[in-house]
Amino acid sequence: MSSKLLIGQRIREIREAQNYTREALAEIVGISDKFLYEIETGRKGFSADVLCRLSKALSVSCDYIMSGEEKEHQGMEKIMCVLETVEPKQRTRMQDILRILYDMCANI
Repeated sequence: MSSKLLIGQRIREIREAQNYTREALAEIVGISDKFLYEIETGRKGFSADVLCRLSKALSVSCDYIMSGEEKEHQGMEKIMCVLETVEPKQRTRMQDILRILYDMCANI
């Protein structure tokens, strides 16, 4: 079984477990219901941005969508998903803030 098909099935299972219709989830994620159908059936892949939006809408990690497993660095992945969705100028500012916070925590 292809990885696209496994990922698509996982997305469909999560969607159905949360009682979302395909149309409702597609609207939340900002994609067409046809595209979501193609993802769920393994016919199409999707961008990191769509992955992050699916992850957020379904309240699961990107790792879980892609592999079916939660990883140790789930918090980092959530940060990366947020950074993927913001404008480049905002991303640079957010990275600067994260560096400052890291330095503050390292000196404690």
